Amino acid sequence: MQRLLPFVACLVLAALLAAPFVAQATTSAAGPAPSASPPLSGNAVAPSNPQALIGPVATQIAAITGIAISPLLGTGAYGAYHWWQAKTPAQKAALPWYASPWFWLPALLVAAACAAKDAAGAALPPGLKKPADVLETIENKISGLVAAGAVIPMLVSGLSALLATSAPDAAGTAAAATSAVASHATLAAHGLATLPGVTAAFDGSWLLHMAVLPLGIAAFVVVWMASHAINVLILLSPWGAIDAGLKTARTTLLGAVVLVPAINPWAGLILSLGVIFVAWLVAGWSFRLTVFGTLFSWDFFTLRRLRFYPQPLANRMFSSALLKRVGVPMRSYGRLFNEPENGRIVFAWRPWLVMPLRRVEVRVDNPAVARGLFFSTISNGRDTALILPPRYRGHEEAIAEIYAFEGGVQEAGLLRAWSSLRELFGGSAARTQIGG
Repeated sequence: MQRLLPFVACLVLAALLAAPFVAQATTSAAGPAPSASPPLSGNAVAPSNPQALIGPVATQIAAITGIAISPLLGTGAYGAYHWWQAKTPAQKAALPWYASPWFWLPALLVAAACAAKDAAGAALPPGLKKPADVLETIENKISGLVAAGAVIPMLVSGLSALLATSAPDAAGTAAAATSAVASHATLAAHGLATLPGVTAAFDGSWLLHMAVLPLGIAAFVVVWMASHAINVLILLSPWGAIDAGLKTARTTLLGAVVLVPAINPWAGLILSLGVIFVAWLVAGWSFRLTVFGTLFSWDFFTLRRLRFYPQPLANRMFSSALLKRVGVPMRSYGRLFNEPENGRIVFAWRPWLVMPLRRVEVRVDNPAVARGLFFSTISNGRDTALILPPRYRGHEEAIAEIYAFEGGVQEAGLLRAWSSLRELFGGSAARTQIGG
């Protein structure tokens, strides 16, 4: 049943998006309803034309997807665009907070600094680049939380307003729909758009808003996690060339999500929904990498290794390639239990951190602790069984003694690029290390 959830969610989202177009097509087939309003003039589009709606809808969904891919850059660019579009001081004063130069200008400067760091990444030594990568990972988390709590609800509210204005009895022009989105953003900026009463009075359908809002936020979260996984992969990567390739791929995708709707709204809508669908399929992998990156950053910047000492019975760490062979997903966060009375070592973890506890016996031939420059691992010399968070740096001897590892502590050395690439997507963590 769980395997069908992504498909069910996508069908529900597709149904919500298709309903207005079906309603318009039905209205068009039945003939125009009598109206006392004057005929539309100029380039106004009649409500019976679905093309009047697809452009704004594709733009809203692309904005949600683009901000999820890069929250700081996306939110800053989106705010700068709205500020540029506002022509009068009164219009600028009515803009949401993220469209203020006090926000979008520093946001774009920070994004530019990250881009400069990536451009010079190949020339920077690991001792300088990795701390900068950790800082960027923290920035991505903070900006993602801000966007999820403040910006995305505004965009989703605007999307529900667009869908509501497409009903057969609505005003019926693309200009009216665009005006509705702008007015709804103003309500959201004052904290009113999320109130069912205000939303119902505004767009005529609080039920539609309540259905679209959780789907929109869920879409943002899964795309953000998939994008954030790139930051964590960069933390694991030893070479700047790999970092540059990952960042280039993400920036290219962001550019396509933003530009394609302006060229072809239908293609832009399909691209954005495709990105959301793929992100949903890899949500488990992305979630585990997100947890890994969060703990890695916390341990690194708080110098937790100075306040930490391994426990004699159980210690928290991440699974790796050897445990994947016995059914443990890569980088699952759990505890390694020492059971000397049974002569075995057991790894216990909870899927998604909250699911029922699972346990598996760890069997490694000639196990040893491989000491890396930024984090260490437990391996058999060829493949990695477990990844130790940075808090264990300097405590490798204690871990080897607690679990009675025959190989003791060994230094991880420089290894081939292919091994590093394999680690990025599920191989041996020890092979990405630069000996320290």
